[in-house]
Amino acid sequence: MGNFILIPIIFFGLVVLFSSFFIVKQQTAVAIERFGKFNSIRQSGLQMKIPLVDRIAGRLTLKIQQLDVMVETKTLDDVFVKIKVSVQFVVIREKVYDAFYKLEYPHDQITSFVFDVVRAEVPKMKLDDVFVKKDDIAIAVKRELKEYMSEYGYDIIKTLVTDIDPDAQVKAAMNRINASEREKIAAQFEGDAARILIVEKAKAEAESKRLQGQGIADQRREIARGLEESVEVLNKVGINSQEASALIVVTQHYDTLQSIGEETNTNLILLPNSPQAGSDMLNNMVASFTASNMIGESMKKSNPKKDDA
Repeated sequence: MGNFILIPIIFFGLVVLFSSFFIVKQQTAVAIERFGKFNSIRQSGLQMKIPLVDRIAGRLTLKIQQLDVMVETKTLDDVFVKIKVSVQFVVIREKVYDAFYKLEYPHDQITSFVFDVVRAEVPKMKLDDVFVKKDDIAIAVKRELKEYMSEYGYDIIKTLVTDIDPDAQVKAAMNRINASEREKIAAQFEGDAARILIVEKAKAEAESKRLQGQGIADQRREIARGLEESVEVLNKVGINSQEASALIVVTQHYDTLQSIGEETNTNLILLPNSPQAGSDMLNNMVASFTASNMIGESMKKSNPKKDDA
């Protein structure tokens, strides 16, 4: 009978003995209470408590945690935008008691502060400034959170504005504006390229005309020199200048007819072909030059005052 009573007592004693030991994992802190009152904070490793007297009130991780908060607010130019703020925080090892007992729901407290700061900062900015100054928003959130949460045993490591999402219609309008701006720039570049091509083409044509005119001038100069030499040669054999000029004109006239006849694809050209055609052409040219000289002399005589002035 005594053995039957001893066995439960031994079993109960072993259970109590083993329940007095517990293990705390790395980067974890455990709060121990004795009869409902805080007793101690235990760190990682094998720990011991008094059975039936001490109890584990709770465990807190000492690892860096991240809380993502989505805040919807309005900008200065009346655009509704959703901003995602990521808060990285950690329990301060020396303030585990404050973190465990002073705050019931730390995530809710952090979320409330993020909402308060973001909705105070973003309405001061236009939508474009929100994208540019997102780091300023993150710094403002961290400053407010760090000052407040440190009293409760939490350290704010980093705050990041990870997403800025305007209304869908606003995003579509922004895309259209960007597309129009890029099309405008492209059109300007195309216009500049076309203008450069036109200018360069005009320069090339002007240079071509200049060289062509210079070639014609050189050609006529050489023709005049050849005619002068021909007249001198004819004068040496007893032919006067007028007869020599008539002979040269007639010769060129028939050379022209011969050149036209040799080309099979030459267009139809009507030219005088009588024997006196060359002489008539020369007489007409001489008469024109004489009349032109007489008109010039008369104009000089009629305007002597203008020349003196």
